[in-house]
Order: sequence, then structure tokens, then C-alpha cells
Amino acid sequence: MIGQRLRVSRSASGLSLRDLSIKIDNRVTAQAISKYERDESIPSSGVLIAMADALDVPVDYLVGDGDLILEAVEFRKKKLTSKRQEAQVEAKVLQLLERYLTVEELLCLPSVAWDKPREAPWPVLHDPAEAEQAAMGLRHHWGLGLDPITNLVEFLEERGIKVLTMSLGDIDGLTARVRRERGVPSAVIVVNQAHWGERQRFTISHELGHMIMDVSDKQKEEKAAHRFAGAFLMPAETLRAEIGKRRKSMGWSELFELKRIFGVSVQALTYRCKDLGIFNDKLFRLLFDEFERLGWRSPPYEEPHAMKRVRPRRFERLCLRALAESAISESKAAELLGISVHELNRRVEEPPLIQPRQVWA
Repeated sequence: MIGQRLRVSRSASGLSLRDLSIKIDNRVTAQAISKYERDESIPSSGVLIAMADALDVPVDYLVGDGDLILEAVEFRKKKLTSKRQEAQVEAKVLQLLERYLTVEELLCLPSVAWDKPREAPWPVLHDPAEAEQAAMGLRHHWGLGLDPITNLVEFLEERGIKVLTMSLGDIDGLTARVRRERGVPSAVIVVNQAHWGERQRFTISHELGHMIMDVSDKQKEEKAAHRFAGAFLMPAETLRAEIGKRRKSMGWSELFELKRIFGVSVQALTYRCKDLGIFNDKLFRLLFDEFERLGWRSPPYEEPHAMKRVRPRRFERLCLRALAESAISESKAAELLGISVHELNRRVEEPPLIQPRQVWA
């Protein structure tokens, strides 16, 4: 039955029932499409092909087994302005995860539960500063020590957390749990693909904090997740070793060198130093007045020496592996990756251009 996949594809495209009817030249009514989505009726082959073309999805996708369940989704920072927008984002997440889980299954790599510490969720009862314990506990569980984390996305995917990038408008990121009807839930972090690399890294760490903390005061939940992200990316002991326990001044060159070391924005770095008492209120206000004057506090929040946007690579590697092992055809690999067969062949056959070494991701 095509109901669920048709509904998901339509929502992901941002189309109403009426919009889709118009887009297929009114071959059927909005009421008829509604019946298809409720599995109360089956479209003819011609209507099915027309809807697939209008929604830019393969016919095979619409007639497949739509057993993917979105168990929970939490949006960060800004609420969506409508239920329709919320449904559109959730549908896009489902579509991306459908592809991801499909290629894992083709390679006999079933999704496994993410490497969650036994102690989690760590309680944050009164003060957002208690998030420090959660961040250090997770670092200890994963054997990270106190060193800065270079490739954050790759590291999380090695531990069973799927990281996706997509257009999210004003939303920074979200967390979700997705599973097959008879499968293990997959932990997912989605980050806004338009944001700069350092902001994406902080967002990913913030979402990770939501996943492993239990904040009793919901009004302080965002502050706790911010504190977690700062502690996870910039451990207190390491930061103090780099810049000292107390500072009354800080130059631009030192700030941006610390940005390079920890892979964070200078604004996140300044907040972290204030939280730890390294910067006093006077220095904190002075720096943020400068950030405001330079325009870094306003969209698109870009600072000098912005880091490259993160690019999760595991899914693409799995698709290319499945192609090389003849588990899928060229057309299926291109479909999963959302690219043309020509572009797929280019990626397979041509060596990548040599780029400057990218440290952070």
C-alpha cells in the first residue's frame, strides 16, 4: 500500500492535497489523493507515475514497504510557524533515513543502538552547570580524554548516531528516533546545512546533550544543553591549560587561534570562558560589544576564518561500497544519493581535486 510513502513524499515537498492535484493537471481530485494516503483506494498506474514525477520520487519508492516510524522528534531553538512546516521537516528526515537504512540493509549492516553510557541520562536537577558532569561522563565513556575533537561527525557515526544535514530554515538542529516496525531505533541528529561549520559543530553537540541529559527544570533545558556543548567541545582543564585560570584581556590573534584549536566560534569560546570564570564580566561585555559592532551577532552569524560546513560521509561511502560490490545498480546508487548517474560516475572514476587540509568537521 502506498499511503504512508505518498503522504510523507507530499509533506516533504510542502504540497497540500490540492497542490498535488493541480501539479498532476487535476487527473484526480484532492479527495481522491486523500483516499490514496489513507489506503482506502489505489491509484491507476498513470496517476501513480504522474504523482511520482510531481513529487520527484521513483515509482518504486511509492509502492515500497513504508514501515519506517518516527518515534520522536525535537526541534531546537526556534519553533516552526505552522504544523505544515513541521510535517515537511519530519517527512524529509524520514526520506533521508529511509535511504540510509536501505543501504545498510543491502550490505547486511543492520542499524544498532547507539553507544549510550549506562549512566545516561545524567540528571541535571538545579543548575545548568551540572551538565559539565554529563559531558565529562560521555567523554570518559567514549575514551575521548580531554583532547579537542577533530572530526565530530565521523566520531558520532562510529558510535551509532546518524548525522544528517538538510535545509531547516530558521532551525539550528533537531534530534529524532527512527526505526523499522521490527527494528532497533536509530538515534539521529539533523543539523542545518546552511550554517557555518563551527556553528554546526556546536549545534550537534547541543543536540547530543539533549540525548543524554534529564533536565528537571524544562525552562533551563536549553541552557543546560548549551553548557553541555561547551564542556564537550572545550573541556575546562584543557581550556585553562591553554589560556590560564584568569584573564583580564584577550587579543584577536589568540582568540582565533583558540577557535582553530577547539573548532568553535569565538562567541562560543567567550561564553565558555565566562562560564568557567576565566573571563570576568567586564572582558565578556567588551568582547561581545565588539562582536555586535562587527556584525557577528546577526544572521548569518559568520565570523572571519569560518570553518567548512560539516559533511556526513558514511552514507555516501556505504552507497559507493554497495555499488562496488554489485549490491545495487548505478541508477539505484544515484537515486539513494540524490544525484544523477553522470555525477555518480564522475565521483567514482575521477580522483578528487587536492584541497587544503580540513581539520574540523
